[in-house]
Amino acid sequence: MGTYDALLLVSFGGPEGPGDVMPFLENVTRGRGVPRERLEAVGEHYRLFGGVSPINRQCRELKAAIEADLAAHGVDLPVYWGNRNWDPYLTDTVRRMKDDGIRRAAAFVTSAYSGYSCSDQYVEDIERARAEVPGAPEIDKLPVYCLRPGFVDPFTDAAREALESLPEAARHLVFTAHSVPLSQAGRADYVAELERVAQRVAEGAAPGVPWSLVYQSRSGPPSQPWLEPDVCDHLEELRAKGVTAVAVVPIGFVSDHMEVKYDLDVEAAERAAELGLDYVRAATPHTDPRFVALARELLLER
Repeated sequence: MGTYDALLLVSFGGPEGPGDVMPFLENVTRGRGVPRERLEAVGEHYRLFGGVSPINRQCRELKAAIEADLAAHGVDLPVYWGNRNWDPYLTDTVRRMKDDGIRRAAAFVTSAYSGYSCSDQYVEDIERARAEVPGAPEIDKLPVYCLRPGFVDPFTDAAREALESLPEAARHLVFTAHSVPLSQAGRADYVAELERVAQRVAEGAAPGVPWSLVYQSRSGPPSQPWLEPDVCDHLEELRAKGVTAVAVVPIGFVSDHMEVKYDLDVEAAERAAELGLDYVRAATPHTDPRFVALARELLLER
């Protein structure tokens, strides 16, 4: 692999038990002035699932799948894993890499798009972790991959499968992604990338079926403008226009994060039921072999 002697999987992190929930949320929101009552409300989302976020389990599964893919293709590199907001913390992982003699690693992050929250903040946290470890290895973040076939094609198949489970009359594809403040969206290609991914998936999965791009999981104060429309508000608009069945495709997420499991599988699903909409949520890529192979492909290109 030339100058790289390791691959670092970097993710957001999440609680793995009820006692982790509030400390985790405090980590995520530190310095942002989020009211305690808001943290408690979000904490209830996690408690519906036993206080456990699915993201760490998914990272373990993705790490194992990447290791198997690398080995199957003759790429002899160790794979490490570090989180931005929960154990295993990036700093601890970088320290272990340094102790293992790693000198230069490539970082594959579980966020596919451009923008501050999706890309730049990962770079900042990697550099912060390196600064805390004397003699830390160099770490290069691999490029944004949202438009790569390994990301788009699994969503295309999932969207097609979701649509096929719905009645054919008055169907609609709803693509969702995490909302961000407009101030962030205006400084990056986030929205343009989402629109391109949505268009490619829609054209590949169901040409002629109408689609829309909406947002979810906003967390800022009401006074701060964020990307809209919200998915639940949009479901109401679609029902008013005569739509009777929706397939929601969470193109903003690589796996079933808590935002998918609660905001879509619970909150949006309940709203759809209230509106009398047939509702199905498409699968995320997670350990689809095409997505797993992206890490190796990006490494080889570098």
